[in-house]
Amino acid sequence: MMQVTETLSEGLKREFKVVVAAGDLDRELTRKLTELASRARINGFRPGKVPVPHLRRVYGKSVMAEVVQEQLDQASKLLVKERNLKPAYQPEVKFPEDKQEVEKIFSGQGDLAYTVAFEVVPSFELADPSTLELQRYLAGVTDAHVEEALARLAGKSWEKREEGGAEPGDRVTISFVGKIDGEPFEGGSAEDVPVEIGSGKFLPGFEDQLIGAAAGSERKVNITFPESYSVAKLAGKPAEFDVTVKAVEGPKETPIDDDFAKSVGLADLEKLKDAMRERLSRETAQMTAMKLKRDVLDALDDIYKFELPEKLVNGELQVIWNALESEMKRTGKTFADEGTTEEEARKEYRAIAERRVRLGLVLGTIGEKENITISDEELRNGLMSRASQFPGQERQVLEFYSKRPQALVEIRGPIFEQKVVDHIVSKAKVTDKPVTREELAALVEDEEDDHLHMHDHDHDDEHGHHHHDHAHPDHDHHDHDHDRAESAPRPE
Repeated sequence: MMQVTETLSEGLKREFKVVVAAGDLDRELTRKLTELASRARINGFRPGKVPVPHLRRVYGKSVMAEVVQEQLDQASKLLVKERNLKPAYQPEVKFPEDKQEVEKIFSGQGDLAYTVAFEVVPSFELADPSTLELQRYLAGVTDAHVEEALARLAGKSWEKREEGGAEPGDRVTISFVGKIDGEPFEGGSAEDVPVEIGSGKFLPGFEDQLIGAAAGSERKVNITFPESYSVAKLAGKPAEFDVTVKAVEGPKETPIDDDFAKSVGLADLEKLKDAMRERLSRETAQMTAMKLKRDVLDALDDIYKFELPEKLVNGELQVIWNALESEMKRTGKTFADEGTTEEEARKEYRAIAERRVRLGLVLGTIGEKENITISDEELRNGLMSRASQFPGQERQVLEFYSKRPQALVEIRGPIFEQKVVDHIVSKAKVTDKPVTREELAALVEDEEDDHLHMHDHDHDDEHGHHHHDHAHPDHDHHDHDHDRAESAPRPE
């Protein structure tokens, strides 16, 4: 039997000292060796007749290691069950560090003493969802939206300009070598790059200096990288580009008619319009749901204020910080370039981490209370949806998840999250508000990647602990808007 003493109970933190007497360890060791003796086959002894003392001399330490590991594995499970505790994460077991003490344990001469530490899930009262007042923004799809979408689908066609130089709206194909102080710089050169004059995709002033250029001509283009340019070593510096114009093309209108519809696999233009309207309607419904979900999360964040498990917050912050440092390393930017300091940035990102953890615990608790679970069919559908995001690699994606069941949390999380949000919405006071599609798009513009990646809470973990996994809500809701430039700087 183990002896348990609580050594820390402060806020959410709990720590216990566990002691298993050497005599108890020895009895378990003897039991295991006796079981081993009944089936051991060792030269010089008849099968099943190997003396236990001999096995103790040969295998004693390795079997004792099994006994100790089993004790460590069982301790957390028994401890939390007996005290009716809910760990916020798998308890941490701290084993003795003194080598002589460890040697005594494995040789059967010393008691096994170790600590178990964790933070408990904070307790909080669940608010009545029927008191929530929400607006659902609904938008329709007009004929103009359909025509606009068809024009985007058709894209621009180009035809070679036989005479004269490039005009605004034309497309020129260029090769270039960029230089700073007369020396080519890394990433400043490219071959056969299409540039649509007036599109604004290249650096300010670059496209305008190509106006009038004819195929086969050469030009020098002078620009200054913006002070806010994503690659710090180029920001604010003047550069000269030696440009060779390979081709000049003018825009050509693509007729949107029955022939065009057939080219994309539909019977006629009316069928294409119907399909486009249906697609736009699905997109609009997704935007409505995205905005409503964000409003639910914001409402929950306003309602619930409670102490958070420090380890969960620190873990979430580390995920955010690692991504930030990776981005800053890639772009060469500093905190000063962002108009902040490391201390201020860490403070801001800690607030984001706290929000994510808090919302994860709230949604997890609601889901547990309402017995919200993920069915096998929902999981399969989610998995197929995930695989469809990788055209041509669907089989590899499915194999990845089949070999790594723990990775299925990426599939289960968003499904569970949405089911809990849907439950809250079903109980809340929801008012429908008509808006235009453009107004709705503006409302969700910065919410495209709003995923919680949270675990569902309808299962015990491998150690039998029924606990709340934390979530990652609104990953871009408060984050800095970092530039997304390619690693090699280009004049675009």
